[in-house]
Amino acid sequence: MFVFDTDVLSGLLKGRLPETARSRLSGLGPDQRRTTAITVGELSYGALRSVATQRWLAAIDDLLSEFTCLDFDAESARRYGEIRAFLERGGRRLDDPDLRIAAICVARQQILVSGNERHFARVPGLRYENWLRR
Repeated sequence: MFVFDTDVLSGLLKGRLPETARSRLSGLGPDQRRTTAITVGELSYGALRSVATQRWLAAIDDLLSEFTCLDFDAESARRYGEIRAFLERGGRRLDDPDLRIAAICVARQQILVSGNERHFARVPGLRYENWLRR
């Protein structure tokens, strides 16, 4: 299963997703497409900052109807604590939203799809793919 990060879904909404990523995504069944509650929050925040708020919120709702949304549950919270402690011990802190997304994926053994390699590549136990490389 694949969990799509904010940068991928935002690129899809804006028509800026590379053709290879669009093709791979369209080849996945609805049961293979996931995102997180954290990403939903980030997308909503972006829409609410836009002058075309209602249009963006409607587009987000349409897009999210094709994805399963994963919550930040107790197991994710445990993984969050482990990952955060590990990264901070090594002096490599990660922004909280990205850390929560990574924790959700690690807890559920899902593959995260994001272009943010710099952040996610350092998370232990996270399976990660970058579909945004051109």
